[in-house]
Amino acid sequence: MKKLIIGGFCLILALVFGNAMIVSGQNDEEMSVPMGTIALEAPESVEASRPAVSFPHPTHFSFNCQTCHHQWELDEPIVSCTTSGCHDGTVAPTKSQKGAVDEETAIAYYKTAFHKMCIGCHKEMKIEKKKLEMSGLTLKEKLPNSGPTLCRGCHVPEE
Repeated sequence: MKKLIIGGFCLILALVFGNAMIVSGQNDEEMSVPMGTIALEAPESVEASRPAVSFPHPTHFSFNCQTCHHQWELDEPIVSCTTSGCHDGTVAPTKSQKGAVDEETAIAYYKTAFHKMCIGCHKEMKIEKKKLEMSGLTLKEKLPNSGPTLCRGCHVPEE
């Protein structure tokens, strides 16, 4: 039974933390991957209420690129999340009289998309990390940080 549990957790770790980079038909000269920190900020037409997020792109290289760049056709250049037709909504969705928000409208709103993707992933990783820690297994290495889930964890004012 213990081997089955360990095998299950290893599978979860492989899926969550595994190196599943996409290899495209492009050569090295055509493919340009930002190696540093990327500023994720509100579209120019929006007055931001919080500072931009300094996104550490290289720390996310162990994930499949299409996890975040879900509309990316492997042979095309990657475009911004706020590109027309993706998450280009600049007005927060409002609730209907029944108190519900239209999911399609909500996810087109740039802020909902970033928060759902980033915070959602960090929360999932935190839950899986906690399960592993509570399992009683002896781990050889410390589990990686699951990432911030609070506003101040990402939106850090410039000093």
